Amino acid sequence: MTGSSVEAPVGANGPTDPAGAARGYRPSATLPFGAEFRRQASRRRTQLALGFMVLLPLIILVAFQFNSGRDDDNGNNEFASLVDLATSGGLNFTLFSIFVSASFLLVVVVALFCGDTVASEASWGSLRYLLAIPVPRARLLTVKLVVALAYSGLALLLLAGTALAAGTLRYGWSPLRSTVAAELEPGEGLLRLLAVLGYLAVVLLVVAGLAFLLSVTTDAALGAVGGAVLLWILSSILDQITALGAVRDFLPTHFSTAWLGLLSTPVQTDDVVRGCISAISYATLFWGLAFWRFTRKDVTS
Repeated sequence: MTGSSVEAPVGANGPTDPAGAARGYRPSATLPFGAEFRRQASRRRTQLALGFMVLLPLIILVAFQFNSGRDDDNGNNEFASLVDLATSGGLNFTLFSIFVSASFLLVVVVALFCGDTVASEASWGSLRYLLAIPVPRARLLTVKLVVALAYSGLALLLLAGTALAAGTLRYGWSPLRSTVAAELEPGEGLLRLLAVLGYLAVVLLVVAGLAFLLSVTTDAALGAVGGAVLLWILSSILDQITALGAVRDFLPTHFSTAWLGLLSTPVQTDDVVRGCISAISYATLFWGLAFWRFTRKDVTS
């Protein structure tokens, strides 16, 4: 050998670099976000979930049209007048749509996107093929989590956007009214609704984290989605038991309705801040456990 250069080793798939990887292979280039986003968009569950977010406000609108008269049996709680105020303007209709969806429907949708994303791959037997491309496990989880969160956020925006458009076209652009605040001008009312959506998005990170953790733990997508929803409901039930005292402050659902403070006059942000800290802490814990579990498990499906 007369030269001082060292030839790159040759693997089964062609020349490799000194580290043993195929020449040109970059872990960061595997499973692009756009490819996974389009892949999830083609799935029937994504289309149905997003479609229902658009359909729900229209169903509520039609239901109001068939309302033969005002009922006085809505209940004596602080939210009862939302039903009466829903038809007084687009902003109020949007607030009502968010109110009836926040406690369960949005929880199910977020759990669906985040709980199905990895477990469904395992149930189809395609997860091991993704890892054999090879896609690094941490990158695979990161991309799937980001895409699931993107679709969850899109679902929330579709619900509010459709409700605002349909409500405004039907009931007009009027001030925002509620039982916990003075009448708010449309511009300020819109900002308050955006703040409510932002807070709900943060609170739902707990559901996203829990569903994602269950998704990497089981091969049954239904189990991951249902488990996250059931645990959220269990936390909500426990939060109603006043005998638990200060323990309730540590439940992930304790501050789930703190968004009402964003509608009050003046704005009440104490519970909102506590709720954000609680949600981010729980979500970070669940996502950390998910990455720790998945990077160490044997993937056989």
